[in-house]
Amino acid sequence: MDKKILEFLNFLATEKGFSNNTLVAYQNDLRQFYEYSLQQAQGGQEAAVVVTEGQIVWNSVAKFQILAFVLHTKEKEYAPATVARKIAAIRSFFHFLVSEGLVKDDPTATLDSPKVGKNLPKPISVDEVALLLAQPVRGPTASPESLRDAAMMGLLYATGMRVSELVALDIDDMNLAAGYVRCIGKGSKERIIPVAPSQVETTRSYLEEGRPKLVRSSDEAALFLNHRGYRLTRQGFWLILKEYARKAGITKNITPHTLRHSFATHMLNNGADLRTVQELLGHANIATTQVYTQLTKDHIRAAYNKAHPRAR
Repeated sequence: MDKKILEFLNFLATEKGFSNNTLVAYQNDLRQFYEYSLQQAQGGQEAAVVVTEGQIVWNSVAKFQILAFVLHTKEKEYAPATVARKIAAIRSFFHFLVSEGLVKDDPTATLDSPKVGKNLPKPISVDEVALLLAQPVRGPTASPESLRDAAMMGLLYATGMRVSELVALDIDDMNLAAGYVRCIGKGSKERIIPVAPSQVETTRSYLEEGRPKLVRSSDEAALFLNHRGYRLTRQGFWLILKEYARKAGITKNITPHTLRHSFATHMLNNGADLRTVQELLGHANIATTQVYTQLTKDHIRAAYNKAHPRAR
């Protein structure tokens, strides 16, 4: 990996507080651009970037060379959203190089991104959520994993957290007595989210009866553990969720983000104001939260068609 790219990624992590997921995506995007540009130069392609001692001279990169890479990604049939993200990564990188005085003229200054249609979130119904959350076995016969799964799925729906935030929780982040959870979101921003009493009790059952049987080290701080006693991963939780959805007979494609979407939609449908939902979700921009109003409008239309005597 090019030294300047590594410096840029370190800048995003330490100065901008980018999430690990975004850093990994940007790293892959910039590596792909770097390797493509090197191959073009080493293959003797006309008007390729300048390479000295095996390294790209970033000050030599022109807009048309970046466009060539964009065309290359489109030929590989990447989705428009993926292409847009790769362009965003390259644009941010060159902004960094300009700010560091390493590049004089920004070749991405007039670079356009492809139009990306906004896909509406796909929540599941309140009844489907209830059916899903009822799947883990509770009570005296429940396994430690079942108690954990009930606590995890319930907490995800009760708070609207991102799954990355959920698996990053430590024991100290849960305040059962006060009924809230503290989570660290994008940009290392902290938010306090209330937790309903029923979910507090589900989490308490896991902490008292499930987690002690999973933990292997007294130094382990993670709230949710896998069967080996280590912090459960996003991928691990996704597999768990898919299995419970299958058991519940829910045929829709359910991901951890589905519960976040469902949380936001159900809150708005039941009268929560947009600003409150924005704060609970940890959205920096309310425009991101407003996408859920499209779903609530559909809810209003359905209720109108059902209730108004002249709607049919």
